[in-house]
Amino acid sequence: MTSSTGYDDLWSEFHRVVNMDSRELERWLLTEEATEDADFVPGERMPPTGAEVLAILGKRKTDLDDHDLEVMQRVVDIVHQERGEDLEPDAGDSAQWRRFLMTMGHDPLRPAGDRRTDR
Repeated sequence: MTSSTGYDDLWSEFHRVVNMDSRELERWLLTEEATEDADFVPGERMPPTGAEVLAILGKRKTDLDDHDLEVMQRVVDIVHQERGEDLEPDAGDSAQWRRFLMTMGHDPLRPAGDRRTDR
């Protein structure tokens, strides 16, 4: 995949809003809590969007395909729709809201871009 300003911006913003590392996200997605409120397909191990985010976190930028870019844009859009632009730590109004965001790799109690170990 070729690099462009928009592509690089999306990569950066995705990695800013997805502030859970891959191990942390995988552990979360495999919990019962993660599937309570998510768009979950019975028989699947984890919610689909979370699984897609997890797969993207395991890729290099040059290995992304068009579907990955669509998922990245969707996650960025949803997080900004739910949180606004500042992304300062916020407990929100409900545990359900936090679980919803965490299913996409965004913990609203943690500052944006504060991923613990990997990218």
